[in-house]
Amino acid sequence: MVSGPSAVGKDTVLDALLSAAPSGHPLQKCVTATTRPPRPKEGGGMEQDGVDYHFVSPARFNAMVAQDALLEYAEYADNYYGTPRDWVAERRAQGVDVILKIEVQGGMIVKQKAADAVLVFLQPPSLEELERRLRRRRTDSDDQIAKRLLHARRELDYRSHYDYAVTNDAVPEAVEDIRAILRAEHCRIRRGGDG
Repeated sequence: MVSGPSAVGKDTVLDALLSAAPSGHPLQKCVTATTRPPRPKEGGGMEQDGVDYHFVSPARFNAMVAQDALLEYAEYADNYYGTPRDWVAERRAQGVDVILKIEVQGGMIVKQKAADAVLVFLQPPSLEELERRLRRRRTDSDDQIAKRLLHARRELDYRSHYDYAVTNDAVPEAVEDIRAILRAEHCRIRRGGDG
């Protein structure tokens, strides 16, 4: 599971991780449901439904919550995000390492529900760099950027609840750090209550 502030580069790092040569264990990113509209991608084009996110209406999202179809869900920047429960369970049963790109609120819920979850916090080199990345995206107003930076400061306080922290100063190094974490976790003799 990977969390981190908005514009820290979660999608960029995870896309690079998933497009890298296989490292021995199947790996798949979970497609999260969200009520926010699609945004332009950093490299061009728009986010796609079913690929980047499942873009759903607030009414559909509320129905998913009522049906207990989400492993977790959280509100972030006036939108809702959630992890489809059955999809994750099916992949894990097949031996696939599932990468959840998740907000810190959801991360704390997953940590409670899945003792074997590995939590990785993707952090910026500095808050100044994070602000620069937010402004470079040109998708948010000054007020929205200020709101995201305030939220980022709060998210950074959750780092101590995570298993690993990876700094995204350069994408290739962040990808290698996450690959090293995955390798280490597969070599772990004991995890949680496992014996």
